[in-house]
Amino acid sequence: MSLLLQANLDYLDSLLDSPITLSALNKKRWHMAFGFVYCSRALLSHFKAAVARKKSKVSPVASNRLVAIDVLEPHSCFPSVDQSSLTQLVKGKNLDQLAKFDGVEGVASALKTNVESGIHADDEDILRRQEAFGKNTYQKPPTKGFFKFVWEALKDPTILILMVCAGLSLGFGMKEDGPKEGWYDGGSIFVAVFLVISVSAISNFRQNRQFDKLSNVSNNIQVEVMRDGRRLHVSVYSIVVGDVICLKIGDQVPADGLFLDGHSLQVDESSMTGESDHVEVNRAHNPFLFSGTKVADGYARMLVTSVGMNTMWGEMMSTISRDTDEQTPLQARLNKLTSSIGKVGLAVAFLVLLVLLIRYFTGNTEDENGNTEFNGSKTKVDDIINAVVGIVAAAVTIVVVAIPEGLPLAVTLTLAYSMKRMMADQAMVRKLSACETMGSATTICTDKTGTLTLNQMKVTKFWLGQESMEGRSSTSIKENVLEFIHQGVGLNTTGSVYRPTSGSDIEFSGSPTEKAILSWAVLELNMDMEKMKEGCRILHVEAFNSEKKRSGVLMKKNADDTVHVHWKGAAEMILAMCSHYYDRTGEMKALDDTERSRFDRLIQGMAASSLRCIAFAHKQVQETTEDEKIDDKCLTLLGLVGLKDPCRPGVKKAVEDCQYAGVNVKMITGDNVFTARAIATECGILKLNEDMNSVSAGEVPLTAVQLLWVNLIMDTLGALALSTERPTKELMNKKPVGRTAPLITNIMWRNLLAQALYQIAVLLTLQFGGEEIFGVNAKVRDTLIFNTFVLCQVFNEFNARKLEKKNVFEGIHKNKLFLGIIGITVILQVVMVEFLKKFADTERLNWGQWGVCIGLAAVSWPIGWLVKYIPVPETPFFSLLKWQKLKYIYRR
Repeated sequence: MSLLLQANLDYLDSLLDSPITLSALNKKRWHMAFGFVYCSRALLSHFKAAVARKKSKVSPVASNRLVAIDVLEPHSCFPSVDQSSLTQLVKGKNLDQLAKFDGVEGVASALKTNVESGIHADDEDILRRQEAFGKNTYQKPPTKGFFKFVWEALKDPTILILMVCAGLSLGFGMKEDGPKEGWYDGGSIFVAVFLVISVSAISNFRQNRQFDKLSNVSNNIQVEVMRDGRRLHVSVYSIVVGDVICLKIGDQVPADGLFLDGHSLQVDESSMTGESDHVEVNRAHNPFLFSGTKVADGYARMLVTSVGMNTMWGEMMSTISRDTDEQTPLQARLNKLTSSIGKVGLAVAFLVLLVLLIRYFTGNTEDENGNTEFNGSKTKVDDIINAVVGIVAAAVTIVVVAIPEGLPLAVTLTLAYSMKRMMADQAMVRKLSACETMGSATTICTDKTGTLTLNQMKVTKFWLGQESMEGRSSTSIKENVLEFIHQGVGLNTTGSVYRPTSGSDIEFSGSPTEKAILSWAVLELNMDMEKMKEGCRILHVEAFNSEKKRSGVLMKKNADDTVHVHWKGAAEMILAMCSHYYDRTGEMKALDDTERSRFDRLIQGMAASSLRCIAFAHKQVQETTEDEKIDDKCLTLLGLVGLKDPCRPGVKKAVEDCQYAGVNVKMITGDNVFTARAIATECGILKLNEDMNSVSAGEVPLTAVQLLWVNLIMDTLGALALSTERPTKELMNKKPVGRTAPLITNIMWRNLLAQALYQIAVLLTLQFGGEEIFGVNAKVRDTLIFNTFVLCQVFNEFNARKLEKKNVFEGIHKNKLFLGIIGITVILQVVMVEFLKKFADTERLNWGQWGVCIGLAAVSWPIGWLVKYIPVPETPFFSLLKWQKLKYIYRR
């Protein structure tokens, strides 16, 4: 420390020996003052470091930073494990350290957790764990004090300008009119500034406190945990180390922990690592889960090892500050306006000041008695000063008048009032800008389930085959079919059933849809979920997500070692995977086009009644490996259920109010289009007999194989066929094509646009109306689209032979290769549609459907003939556009 002090004193000497010389005494005083300050700071720093060393242990890390880690001894209730080892285990993804614990079960044993039933639900156990490992809360940045908001209000540009003007006005006013009357103008501006600052600071201070309260409520999400063998929903703040948490798609992982069991679990760790790829979590290679990440696919149970500030997320949150000085849009615009007005005011004030000074010093001004105010050397100095002060005061007054000092106050009061009203409605207003931007909203996009509806599902319809089972008992269903339904419901689910020993009501857990189906199966179909699970073993699971709209399970019966597949999901998706169906008597029947159309109408009927339609399908398969994809072809349909989710009271009135105010309400849902239409109509979003805006069908009608085949026809085979055309004598009548000439000529654009518009119109008609027009299902409709599209390319290849001539068949008999390629293309297309059903994902078409496809494609010929009557200029279109643009610029 003495060396540093001497170095700094030497540096001070060099400064003191600068051209600005000081006396020896002053120089000595500077040395003493500097030495005292430096030594005081050094001692204080040394004292702080000593205190820190007593409280913590310092360890170097890879990034050459020093991190203080609290020294934690094992708690008396958990002697074999401490928080530090648990934190490092998950943070470092240390499989070797996990092996030393004897795996996840060893960690659970050290934490006194039963991996099947979880921890005890009594308060004493929870308090012991919180004492040993901490609570699941995060350290927040220090809350802003009141004077911080006062300081922020003072930094407003308008306030600063007003304060400067107030000071000048006060000084000049008191100089000119005396203290008694001269303070009025400046003092009134100071009062206005004081009011603006007070109202703004108090409003923002109260808003910040209110937001903290509301954010605590909003962050207090419910998490599903296993305690004493029951699935319970508890506050995220109540989670403790040792808890067993149930995770599903869309959940945020609430703490750090280890994977216990589950299927197909993929986690989005972008919030932690920045990587967008999903990470697979499993027992063997990566059993580590981090707080703040989200479940992207699958489901699982996890063992909590760290909570709160001991998690990775807690460590990140401790370094994040939420302090922002963002202005509201209106405040920014008003500040810009005030700044512009101020600049204009300053310019005018400067001109006025200049004119008045010139008039005064040139003798063109007179006093109250009519005498000239400035008479050169005869005028007293005090009179000149007073006159100049009066002129400057007049200029400052112009600036003060130009700046609207009441505007910030009015804006602040308005925003504060709006914020208070929104807070009273339990609306979280973190920024005042929300009060303004909400007023500019023209469209509200809202989710359906849980927002427009109550999210209280109940099974109201059950169809077995094409027979409604409403009002019938489970005994009327064949035993084998009933067993399959029990398996499809009880094994292919993320929910659970808990039967209390005390004889109270059965408890169902899971999503609203899962709880409704489980409740229906247990209470109406007499399903014993525990007994059924004991008799089966799950081999593989494909979890449900909003994209696939289905979930599957591969299971083996212990009694006879038979392997079965069960699928559950959106009825239209499951129906497309089935080739047979069961009726009530247990008879398996073929699902031909006629029967499939009946089921389609049945599904649409339930959807039109605002029901969510779920289907179950089954298939017995051969022994298979667990990692193999679950078979989803040629299934047997077990049954259909319709779930009702009532609209939330007051929704229709709220929608009507928004529409009356000119705000459009859009409903977003992954449900069946008919269900969506029914719910939207019930809520008032969609009027009766009004069609929806579902813009696309939500999926591409052509598969990857079909798209590749179309690409082969248009690019490879088509190019080969057209490139074999022999040159004709008419080519000599055309001018040579320049190197810079466009590749696509105006003639090509004309022909191309005509054919493209026709094909788009035909394909969109088939896409959105094909099922109703031809009375077919979605699979046949997609095949019609594919077939028509391919045949349109085949017919258009004839048009492409002659771009300008109307007779496209001239000389075609001479090009044997062209005819051969066309013939091969047509034959391959027939094979694709009729014989390669699984490979090309197509359905066989009858003669009438083939005739429709050929007829629609053949229209390309007359369109190509008619469009050639349309003249086009020789100058390329893009050149004309550039020329028009240059002419427009020149005229301007």
